[in-house]
Amino acid sequence: MSAPFDFHQLAADIKMWGRELGFQQVGITDTDLSTEEPRLNAWLAQGYHGTMEWLERRGTLRARPDELLPGSVRSIAVRMDYLPGDTQQIQVLKDSRKAYVSRYALGRDYHKLMRKRLAQLIKRIEESLPEALRSGPQRPFVDSAPIMERPLAAKAGLGWVGKHTLLLNNEAGSWFFLGEILTYLPLPVDESEQPNRCGECTACLKVCPTDAFPTPYTLDARRCISYLTIENKGPIPEEFREPMGNRVFGCDDCQAICPWNKYAQPTDEVDFLPRHGLADADLARLFSWSEEEFLRYTEGSAIRRIGYESWQRNLAVALGNAPSDPDIIALLRHRRAQATPLVAEHIDWALAQQDRPNRRRQRKIRRK
Repeated sequence: MSAPFDFHQLAADIKMWGRELGFQQVGITDTDLSTEEPRLNAWLAQGYHGTMEWLERRGTLRARPDELLPGSVRSIAVRMDYLPGDTQQIQVLKDSRKAYVSRYALGRDYHKLMRKRLAQLIKRIEESLPEALRSGPQRPFVDSAPIMERPLAAKAGLGWVGKHTLLLNNEAGSWFFLGEILTYLPLPVDESEQPNRCGECTACLKVCPTDAFPTPYTLDARRCISYLTIENKGPIPEEFREPMGNRVFGCDDCQAICPWNKYAQPTDEVDFLPRHGLADADLARLFSWSEEEFLRYTEGSAIRRIGYESWQRNLAVALGNAPSDPDIIALLRHRRAQATPLVAEHIDWALAQQDRPNRRRQRKIRRK
């Protein structure tokens, strides 16, 4: 009779292989998210997901990984640091002639890189198994299916969900990507969940330019600049245009101010390093791109998925928030002649802003 397979050793090997593949941390947990389902349903009922109808359409499934991949009993959760060295976040945000791009999007799209690494990890797992155990489903996920990544990662010991709704780690802050492998293998689960260490701090809630957090641990995506500039395909509501400032793709304010990010380590992944000067590009240069140039310079980037029209829309708003400048006015007028109705609306707003040189900038908005 052969000896029983050692799943504890396999779990240790998986963590070692994960680190060899470039993941900073690997944890293992079960797939039970039953405590998260009521919170998800309440969030959806409030309409906080905005126009992201796929969240509502497959909402229940998100909290049931074993239904997403029948036969799965464990989640192997991983995190990978992405913050480049000194990207001069504050300096770029303060220079209203520059374009602020969320730091995760400065390099190549993380989805393909992490999915490839997770697929390699699955291959190593399968190669380590005796033939009799190679019978169940295993599948990698990187923000690519209806699955609640942060709660799974928290259960696996990778951190805790902070008041800004992002995962925080006491040794690495929050500048990292998450991924998972759902597996049928009955691996031992980690019993090392990190306690919530946010304490009384509310820095992330106070710094949000658009007051997108109705309560701690709750995000109203409809007010979030990341949603407005990326997921939202229509006009940006006027009340949010000035608070957007020069943020043209996403927003990092709630992460940048978080005290735990003093522990964040810069990435050594070459693919995550800034490309095409996007870390501190001039708004005017980006707005002058043709669609062909946009597609060329954003090849392999997460930016490309919003499309040229939304890119132009976002840049028009940022130019409206820039200091009044005859060159900017001339550029806006020139581009308007070729603009789609959506972009033209935002150019008109920007021109009106540029025609108010003595206007007081609205740095913050508050609900009435």
